[in-house]
Amino acid sequence: MSSQLTDKELAELLPSELLPHHTPIPTQIVSSDEFYPDPQNERQREVEARLLAMADDLGGKQGLDRRRFFQTAAGMAASFVAMNEVYGPLFDVSKAEAATPAMAQERANALKDQFIMDMHTHFLRDDTRIMTFVNMRTAVGKAGWNKQLADKEQTIEDLKFENYKKEIFLDSDTKIALISSAPSDIEQDWFLTNEQMAAAREKVNKEAGSRRLFSHVIFTPGQPGWLEKLQAGLELKPESCKGYTIGDNTHKEISRYPWRMDDEKVAYKGYELMVKAGIKNVCIHKGLFAPGVEKQFPNLRGFADVADVGQAAKDWPNLNFIIYHSAYRHVGGDPAFALAEFNRTGRIAWTSDLADIPQQYGVSNVYGDVGQLFATTLVAEPNVCAALMGTLMKGLGADHVCWGTDSLWTGSPQW
Repeated sequence: MSSQLTDKELAELLPSELLPHHTPIPTQIVSSDEFYPDPQNERQREVEARLLAMADDLGGKQGLDRRRFFQTAAGMAASFVAMNEVYGPLFDVSKAEAATPAMAQERANALKDQFIMDMHTHFLRDDTRIMTFVNMRTAVGKAGWNKQLADKEQTIEDLKFENYKKEIFLDSDTKIALISSAPSDIEQDWFLTNEQMAAAREKVNKEAGSRRLFSHVIFTPGQPGWLEKLQAGLELKPESCKGYTIGDNTHKEISRYPWRMDDEKVAYKGYELMVKAGIKNVCIHKGLFAPGVEKQFPNLRGFADVADVGQAAKDWPNLNFIIYHSAYRHVGGDPAFALAEFNRTGRIAWTSDLADIPQQYGVSNVYGDVGQLFATTLVAEPNVCAALMGTLMKGLGADHVCWGTDSLWTGSPQW
């Protein structure tokens, strides 16, 4: 997977490690080289100014410099206070927590025993050729999103199995994870084969002595021999299945087998095999297709939205369709555009379309995953995050919104 930025665009950008302030929550957008980041906007500058002022004031009273203050739970609380002051009362936080490290740490400790299932995680196979996610981890570390990643140089080894176990199960409060993958029209560029996911599940659960890791089986409608490969994958007893309707997401420029969820002659044959095998949950990658991506790959536009979800859900009531990323279109785009869209129309493409499906089709088997969309909107434009969560809960129901992080792409999910 190569950079999607031109040499001219790259030359115009400042390396993220040269940012003057590394705050607990980033105050401007950082690119992994997949999209051109928008400059810091006025409200992000105001959040940064307020946070730096609090660090000097509250940190000074505690005998801490800015860097050390930002490393404490009180520093994190101060970040939320600053964002509330600029964006409105979005976060449940008090100024007392920002001023009192022990109070902030006590609250953090009280949340450690929550049951957390992360239904959207990744690592890469040992012989991978995909290097883009090394750049992503480096960027989010240097920008302060996940400060632990800034402490050392990121390498491809950090995206493989041993570090996956460490970051998912030791460096976070995650109790159960689902290992996922992505297919490609180039065999070697699958993130993981179905067999590799099953092997990882077996190894983790054997070491843990309990079921800590679930696994997908990837299905690829339209690819030569895809039904036979799906049947072989189902014999591995996966907890669920996953597909990409745009086909090859890794190499969009050569994707030859995009498909629709409501294609009775193709996709429905796969659903039939899944039902016979006892599969209940089918995860589908949707969204992450901002206008800039559409401009590059206009032939895939009709496969990236949710126009095909409702009929499939109605025709297959025994299957749950979990839409990854909740079809949020604008990851990689300017969050101000999404906010303006919501303020103008009360909707956000294509998440609002997803939320409409239960009422439009009379179904209750459509779910939304928050991988990528939650983290990126929370740090870039929290009002968009609030709008997305409200839209999903109102349309799908709170019990149909599923937690997922897309880690390891941004390190341990703990941040």
